[in-house]
Amino acid sequence: MTELTMSITLHTTSPEQTRLLGRSLGTLLQAGDIVCLQGDLGSGKTCMTQGIGSGMGVAGVINSPTFVFVNEHAPVTSGPYLYHIDLYRICDLAEALTLGLEDYMYGDGVTVIEWADRAGEMMPPHCLWVRLTYRDYTERRLTIEAVGDRYVALVEALLLDPAVASAQIEVSA
Repeated sequence: MTELTMSITLHTTSPEQTRLLGRSLGTLLQAGDIVCLQGDLGSGKTCMTQGIGSGMGVAGVINSPTFVFVNEHAPVTSGPYLYHIDLYRICDLAEALTLGLEDYMYGDGVTVIEWADRAGEMMPPHCLWVRLTYRDYTERRLTIEAVGDRYVALVEALLLDPAVASAQIEVSA
């Protein structure tokens, strides 16, 4: 059986636009969803997560958890927690396992993982990958790859959002 996948590429021209895209995504996320962020330093991973948190309606300021590895953000009213994980300081898979990463990924919240590629084979087969590429001081290229039915449906719903539909988009199935 062939696994359902979908890939889109978006271009943002400011941090605000990257946050807005994240906000649109955040409104669609459900408990159990996993968003894997990949990109160089300064590419906008935390900016995207701030938008996701805003869309989910979580409390508090969202900063990169580089030195604490995991920040848990509670919803203001109802909805799932946002588990914001940063694997920048992880050296290998064994170290990722000691953090209890699987407890978050298979828990009852939404898990957003910066530097997710560092977890390697530990990442589940079905998730949403967002690769952020630094174009210049403000412009970013975001390649969103959905793997699995749930995530393809999520990207299809994201494309219907007026804020996203106005962006420069390339789609491949």
